[in-house]
Amino acid sequence: MRLTITLTALEEDSLEKLLLACNRSECSSHGELTLTRLTTMLLQDAALVVTRPGSWEGSNMAQVLHSHGYPVA
Repeated sequence: MRLTITLTALEEDSLEKLLLACNRSECSSHGELTLTRLTTMLLQDAALVVTRPGSWEGSNMAQVLHSHGYPVA
Protein backbone atom coordinates (compact mmCIF):
# COMPACT_ATOMS: atom_id res chain seq x y z
CA MET A 1 0.00 0.00 0.00
CA ARG A 2 1.26 3.49 -0.79
CA LEU A 3 -0.02 6.53 1.10
CA THR A 4 0.33 10.22 0.40
CA ILE A 5 0.10 12.49 3.41
CA THR A 6 -0.10 16.27 3.33
CA LEU A 7 1.28 18.03 6.40
CA THR A 8 1.59 21.66 7.34
CA ALA A 9 5.06 23.09 7.79
CA LEU A 10 4.46 23.20 11.55
CA GLU A 11 3.43 19.53 11.64
CA GLU A 12 6.48 18.54 9.60
CA ASP A 13 8.80 20.54 11.86
CA SER A 14 7.16 19.06 14.97
CA LEU A 15 7.55 15.54 13.65
CA GLU A 16 11.22 16.12 12.86
CA LYS A 17 11.73 17.32 16.45
CA LEU A 18 9.83 14.27 17.74
CA LEU A 19 12.01 11.94 15.69
CA LEU A 20 15.17 13.57 17.03
CA ALA A 21 13.90 13.14 20.59
CA CYS A 22 12.87 9.52 20.02
CA ASN A 23 16.22 8.64 18.47
CA ARG A 24 18.14 9.58 21.62
CA SER A 25 17.40 6.11 23.02
CA GLU A 26 19.21 3.01 21.85
CA CYS A 27 16.56 0.78 23.46
CA SER A 28 13.69 0.80 21.01
CA SER A 29 11.49 -1.75 19.32
CA HIS A 30 11.91 -0.51 15.74
CA GLY A 31 15.44 0.89 15.66
CA GLU A 32 16.12 4.45 14.57
CA LEU A 33 12.83 6.12 13.68
CA THR A 34 12.30 7.80 10.36
CA LEU A 35 9.01 9.27 9.26
CA THR A 36 8.35 6.11 7.25
CA ARG A 37 9.13 3.82 10.20
CA LEU A 38 7.02 5.94 12.56
CA THR A 39 4.06 5.90 10.18
CA THR A 40 4.39 2.15 9.60
CA MET A 41 4.62 1.46 13.34
CA LEU A 42 1.52 3.54 14.08
CA LEU A 43 -0.48 1.88 11.30
CA GLN A 44 0.60 -1.56 12.52
CA ASP A 45 -0.52 -0.62 16.04
CA ALA A 46 -3.86 0.59 14.64
CA ALA A 47 -4.34 -2.81 12.98
CA LEU A 48 -3.77 -4.45 16.38
CA VAL A 49 -6.99 -2.82 17.60
CA VAL A 50 -8.71 -5.54 15.55
CA THR A 51 -6.21 -8.42 15.54
CA ARG A 52 -4.94 -8.15 19.14
CA PRO A 53 -7.27 -5.80 21.03
CA GLY A 54 -5.93 -6.88 24.43
CA SER A 55 -2.32 -6.03 23.59
CA TRP A 56 -0.90 -2.83 25.01
CA GLU A 57 -0.43 -1.48 21.48
CA GLY A 58 -3.97 -2.35 20.37
CA SER A 59 -5.68 -1.15 23.54
CA ASN A 60 -3.73 2.11 23.65
CA MET A 61 -4.43 2.80 19.97
CA ALA A 62 -8.13 2.07 20.61
CA GLN A 63 -8.02 4.68 23.40
CA VAL A 64 -6.46 7.24 21.04
CA LEU A 65 -9.15 6.57 18.43
CA HIS A 66 -11.88 6.72 21.08
CA SER A 67 -10.49 10.06 22.33
CA HIS A 68 -10.87 11.40 18.79
CA GLY A 69 -14.51 10.29 18.75
CA TYR A 70 -14.08 6.97 16.92
CA PRO A 71 -15.50 4.15 19.06
CA VAL A 72 -13.92 0.88 17.97
CA ALA A 73 -15.85 -1.55 20.12
